[in-house]
Amino acid sequence: MAYRNWEVLKISYCERVEDEVAFEAEIVYPATFLPEQAPRIIAHRCSRGLACNTFQQAGCCWSGTNPGYDPFKESEASKPVP
Repeated sequence: MAYRNWEVLKISYCERVEDEVAFEAEIVYPATFLPEQAPRIIAHRCSRGLACNTFQQAGCCWSGTNPGYDPFKESEASKPVP
């Protein structure tokens, strides 16, 4: 039987909640009798998403309130390439 598991993908500092947050993905692993199927990611979340959603402004795609904004993707893009 297939099973679901929340796993941490990345840990990063969030300026909005002023704390480290964990980005998690819900992964569905195939049943043991279907080993050739790859695991599937069906959901994403932030470990501090509930706290972030209590603010006046919409959060980001990780908290589930603003799917068009990913602050961590922007911060990685602005880093200089070595």
